[in-house]
Amino acid sequence: MKKDLGQRADFAISQKYEKTATVKSKTSQFEADAVAIKTRTNEYDGVIQYEQNIGNKGNREIHLMIGIDPEKFDIFYKKVQEIGLIRSMEITKIDKTNEYKQLNAKKASLEKTLFSLNELKSKAGAISDYVSLHDKILEIETQMQELGVELGNFDAENEFCTIKFSLYEGETEKKLSLIKRVKIALEWTIKYYAILVLSILILVFSIFILLLLIDKLKLMTVIKDKINE
Repeated sequence: MKKDLGQRADFAISQKYEKTATVKSKTSQFEADAVAIKTRTNEYDGVIQYEQNIGNKGNREIHLMIGIDPEKFDIFYKKVQEIGLIRSMEITKIDKTNEYKQLNAKKASLEKTLFSLNELKSKAGAISDYVSLHDKILEIETQMQELGVELGNFDAENEFCTIKFSLYEGETEKKLSLIKRVKIALEWTIKYYAILVLSILILVFSIFILLLLIDKLKLMTVIKDKINE
């Protein structure tokens, strides 16, 4: 049981992933909110990795790619949602643990190969063999350097989660207060209640007129029968 817990802990520590949130927001206070997102980024020690500004006043857009520490990702994601009126948002998480392990396995294999080649240098042989061996060692060392850069970049990328934030300029829907909502609800209720009552009155009046006409027709029929007698 302890062994299983230890393995799970090791996996959690070595887990590598890319976590990206995409947030799109609209605002009628573009300049203020553009400053606000950058201020929030500084407050949470984020890094603006990419910035694009598009459009003229009245129809502007700003697109930011923000690197943020994984521990601050969730709270920063919530704070970003307070800027402007959110149009859409989503989070994507991609596990890259296997890729990271494969790179390390490749590194270990190259290290073993390099060690074996260096051992061959101490043995006697023809000059042509030494030249060939030297070229092979240089080739392996070059591959290890490239792999080291790739691993370094991989680790650097996973030190931060990413938030892609897009802010669009434009009029936003105004939020109604509770009192305003109640007032509108009452106005609609009174309006439709009045229409309903009026409809009922018209229906009752129509039925009343119809009954009068029926009674009148019956009376005329009786009078006609009397005359015929």
